[in-house]
Amino acid sequence: MLNKRDRHHSWVRAVLDGVEPPVFTCEAVISEACFLLRHARSGQETVLALLAEDVLRVDFTLADEIVALQGLMGKFASVPMSLADACLVRMTELDTRSTVLTLDKDFKVYRRNRRQTIPTLMPDGG
Repeated sequence: MLNKRDRHHSWVRAVLDGVEPPVFTCEAVISEACFLLRHARSGQETVLALLAEDVLRVDFTLADEIVALQGLMGKFASVPMSLADACLVRMTELDTRSTVLTLDKDFKVYRRNRRQTIPTLMPDGG
């Protein structure tokens, strides 16, 4: 969303225009976003501002989910699964109504609750 040079920028903007804030995420995703946007003009500052304005909301406690995250990361070690991805998968296990907005095709491989596909919004109907 924040990188206008990304080939999926328009798609992400269009999807997010139809979503009522807040968008729930986790600290690992915020950290990854800040890292990826470290060279973008005001990228990191904008991520933090979205948190401050409650457009993005962290509603996930990593410490409470360590065992589940270890299990997911072990199961998908061959993909491999990042901590951020594991947190998002776990969030969908905790709230089965949730959908992951992602550009990451690994979410086609990941499963929640052992065998369930993860509801996603991806470009090209992913």
